[in-house]
Amino acid sequence: MTTSHIVSIPTRRAHSNHAEVARSIGIDIISGRLAEGARLPGDAELTATFGVSRPVLRESVKTLVAKGLLSTKARVGTVVRGRSDWNMFDPDVLAWHLDAGIDKRFLADLAEIRLAIEPRAAALAAERRSDGDVAAMRMAMAQMEREPSTSVAFADADLALHIAVANASGNPFMRSIGAVIEAALRASFVLSAPVETADRDTVLVWHQRIIDAIADGNPEAASEAMIEVIYNGRRRHAQSAARTDQQ
Repeated sequence: MTTSHIVSIPTRRAHSNHAEVARSIGIDIISGRLAEGARLPGDAELTATFGVSRPVLRESVKTLVAKGLLSTKARVGTVVRGRSDWNMFDPDVLAWHLDAGIDKRFLADLAEIRLAIEPRAAALAAERRSDGDVAAMRMAMAQMEREPSTSVAFADADLALHIAVANASGNPFMRSIGAVIEAALRASFVLSAPVETADRDTVLVWHQRIIDAIADGNPEAASEAMIEVIYNGRRRHAQSAARTDQQ
């Protein structure tokens, strides 16, 4: 796996003991510190390591099993599963990738799934949108225009716009990709926010074109504008990586 340009992106902390233990073990698995096929230490060692009770530890393991990161086998113990078994649509698994340190492969994977889904969502939104859907997109767009490109408020508004498009598609499966979109946009924001005036203008123009096409009921234009927005983010990532190489 390519591991250049790894960047750790802090995410919101867990709110309970079992969630925090699950997060810690999950990050160790995703980062490779606990490799595929590795067996977790016994309960006694883990409870001492994390300072939690056995019920809390077992709840944490159940969480990771449900997310596809661990499996439990009689007379074998708790074993780390391979990456292909992980539930990559799970919000926690995506967030833990950002905590563990994302790389070019993860960014490429995110872009590919977005290209497979978001342009179609935009096209469907152009056919099915309500006045309320368009109003939500325009509200998010107005916030993007008001806020500095490096602010959290700008990133939140960007996410809100993309989620509004997914909602307007009327397809519940496309709405469920919200966690993937959030992970991609948060990574993009940290790695290559559109700081330069030209980059900011490009971002705003193409997001506005998405909204205009959806409002006009033009599925082809909506899809094309969404594709350009995703590719524009990939170009900024590549340029940011190139600058890093030169330093």
